[in-house]
Amino acid sequence: MKKILVISPSGEVYDHDCVRWYSSMSFDKAPDHYHNIGDAFVFDSSLKLLRFTHLEPLKIRTPTDADIERYNAEYDYAFLRGSNYLHPSMGWENAPTVLEKLRIPIIAFGIGAQAPSKGPLVLNEATRRVLALIAERSVSLGVRGAYTADVLWSLGIRNARIIGCPTVFRNNDPNLRIDLPPLENVREVAYTLRREVDRTYAKDLPRYLDLQRDTILDLSRRFNLDVLAQGEVEEKNILWGNPEQRERNVAKLRAENWLRGEDDPLERLYDTNLFYADSVAEFEQKLRAKDLVLGYRLHGNLLGLANRVPSVYFTYDSRTAEFAETLQIPSFDVFSNRAFQLEDYWDQGLFERFNRAYYQRYREMRLFLDENGIAHKMLDETEAGRVQPAVSAIQDRAA
Repeated sequence: MKKILVISPSGEVYDHDCVRWYSSMSFDKAPDHYHNIGDAFVFDSSLKLLRFTHLEPLKIRTPTDADIERYNAEYDYAFLRGSNYLHPSMGWENAPTVLEKLRIPIIAFGIGAQAPSKGPLVLNEATRRVLALIAERSVSLGVRGAYTADVLWSLGIRNARIIGCPTVFRNNDPNLRIDLPPLENVREVAYTLRREVDRTYAKDLPRYLDLQRDTILDLSRRFNLDVLAQGEVEEKNILWGNPEQRERNVAKLRAENWLRGEDDPLERLYDTNLFYADSVAEFEQKLRAKDLVLGYRLHGNLLGLANRVPSVYFTYDSRTAEFAETLQIPSFDVFSNRAFQLEDYWDQGLFERFNRAYYQRYREMRLFLDENGIAHKMLDETEAGRVQPAVSAIQDRAA
């Protein structure tokens, strides 16, 4: 019997290891609430790799002494859901005090650092303390990539293991690889939208937005393109709102020059090919039907790759660049001042780098869980030749 705690969950769990956004904060109850469903992708994927009988969110704000006693007596470990925690403004609430009282292992499951576009990364004392506590309570910390490992090294934390993100391994497929079809056979494409961005990290916002809009329109002229939102409030209101909500949010996007009137091809695309879902399963189903997924969203693209759908990353900060480097995902630098040409990335040689890196990182993820004594479902990749992949999006599309 394995009972585990999760630090910083993102969504409610159903059917043991499936995640959707909280029903108490659904669109009909909070239409203007922002949340990034990509965080739920990571949470859902983490659960799909772990073996457990019971899961509970760790109380961070106001746990009682009885809560702490129960955690230490009944639970095997606590894990910190992978996310971008290492940045200057990270708030941990009461986490340092609570984690100090735990005697069970504390596992970091794919955490990452975020470098500002200018100046050094400066972490607050609470972040430093949380990292030190996790380092003391685990054999190794699972981090996103080399930059994050370097940040931890500078803090004196030596036991980081580069594992990437659970999302890419969610289907427990040690044989996963990307094999490109002829580009002329590509029909169904998903573009992962990210309009919102912090000026601290994206150094040229006009370039960031203009390239995104221009690329969406260019690809929509060549393919059947769906625009996939992950958190944008305006897009959700346009999709799910009543006529007044829709009109108000269309007007807002027109005022920002993102949408440009009834004759705007992007506005027409929003009328017919805009998508968002509050459950990971619905998002994954959408992506499995695609021949290509690309765009600005790290986890949206990754969910495609996890289902054997080719992906090209648009990198615009240290976070996206680090992840593309960790898994050798073909990527386009948004601030390179070059035009994006899909043909430049439709190269099997580029994706063989991903195939190799995936195999290596799958092994690193498995070893990370093994060395920390975490019960899991990951298959031994050395036996992969005798194991059939758990999910094949290619087969799904052909069915």
